[in-house]
Amino acid sequence: MTEKKIKEIKLQHLNTRKFIAEKIKEIATVVGNGTAINALSGGVDSSAVTVLGYRALGERLLTYFIDNGLMREGEPEYVVGLFKKMGIKVILLDARKEFFGKLKGLTDPEEKREAITQAFYKDVFGKLVKESGARFLLHGTNYTDVEETVAGVKRQHNILDQLGIDTQKIYGYKVSEPLVQLRKPAVRVVAKALGLPKEIYSRPPFPGPALAARVIGEVTPERIKIVKHATKIVEEELRRTKAFQYLAILHADMVTGVRSGKRDFGSQIELRCWDSKDAVTAKVTRLPYPVLEKIAKRMTTEVPGVVSVTYNITTKPPSTIEAI
Repeated sequence: MTEKKIKEIKLQHLNTRKFIAEKIKEIATVVGNGTAINALSGGVDSSAVTVLGYRALGERLLTYFIDNGLMREGEPEYVVGLFKKMGIKVILLDARKEFFGKLKGLTDPEEKREAITQAFYKDVFGKLVKESGARFLLHGTNYTDVEETVAGVKRQHNILDQLGIDTQKIYGYKVSEPLVQLRKPAVRVVAKALGLPKEIYSRPPFPGPALAARVIGEVTPERIKIVKHATKIVEEELRRTKAFQYLAILHADMVTGVRSGKRDFGSQIELRCWDSKDAVTAKVTRLPYPVLEKIAKRMTTEVPGVVSVTYNITTKPPSTIEAI
């Protein structure tokens, strides 16, 4: 595993206007008269990169929303519509079959991450690149993604170049990462300065492998449906908090519950909520007990099959913010 040295730009040292101007110029220079392609997920990283790329290249940036079936409820249509209002065309591509096919039968976290990497970069993007003629991929990689992958904490699906992977040779395109020197709080500042709406720049972080990172065990359409619904409840109930991130995790084992005096063998959801500045370390948010009770009640009445809700009270480290 080889690491390319990257100099972090800390938030307190970030000159936002200068950074944006430099990155727009950098993208324009690297791509030249060619075409670049990027994937928009609706997260702050990919959204900021999309705007930077559009300002640098205009219509020569081909932006896709890859519907892998692993996003929040209604996310594809919401994100495409939002950017349309901003004058940026986003092409929606249904790739659910490819992703679930790659994930079928897998339970090991790293194998699942690798399957998503291959589905995204080889099966889906490889075809798009060939069809479009684009030779550059704009990527929303941030500094923490690189740090955790190189340190061996967990493989982030968007880390390629830093591991010595020759994307030109393997996938047919070069990768450009305008945000790789920034951590999430700094990316938010850049996104706000780029004119992105608060609903984007203030969104809680969302993992690169999407909801697959919140399913322990095999990732199937049925299990993703459960965690999608659970995620919706958590985000509705905790969006007014000042927490850094909050999420719902579906456990692999079924647990025993009771409904109407009878045994109900069902699913267990783990709730996590974090206070953090940079995602490197994190403390558990001390949520009021009535809030936890409300979330548990909604989970067990609104999400089919859920009979148990737990709250993670372990700091990072030794825990991590996401489960997988």
